[in-house]
Amino acid sequence: MSASEITDTCTRMGWHTDQREWDRLEALFADRVTLDYTSLNGGEPAVLTPREIVGAWSGTLGNLDATQHMITNHLVEADGDRAVCTASFQATHKLANAEGPELWTLGGTYRFDLLRTAEGWRISGVVMTAVWADGNQDLLAIAADPARRAG
Repeated sequence: MSASEITDTCTRMGWHTDQREWDRLEALFADRVTLDYTSLNGGEPAVLTPREIVGAWSGTLGNLDATQHMITNHLVEADGDRAVCTASFQATHKLANAEGPELWTLGGTYRFDLLRTAEGWRISGVVMTAVWADGNQDLLAIAADPARRAG
């Protein structure tokens, strides 16, 4: 097990999202992924395919002017072909809009569950725990609605 390979996989999730490299992002995920963003959105965790994740993220985050996900302070625990990586994150979202400030920044932690495959480490679960936020929390809703984006 190489902790650097696991850390690299987790870091690439933010990088490929920010660079809008959707095919490369999709390749980071296992066949089924449990996404838990309930600390931000409420509801229940979702089990999705990589294609479903990329479709949702590209349809919202891809409509923003820019995003920057900084993922750091990785702590890796591995057991055979499974690993858990926890990390701190700060995610800044930017969208010029007529409804308010153009920035929303969110900070907190990620817990990544990973599986070792023949192609390398793949993310099988993500728990995002929001700790703080600043700015226009409506940006994602504005980005997802073409009528609102038009101003």
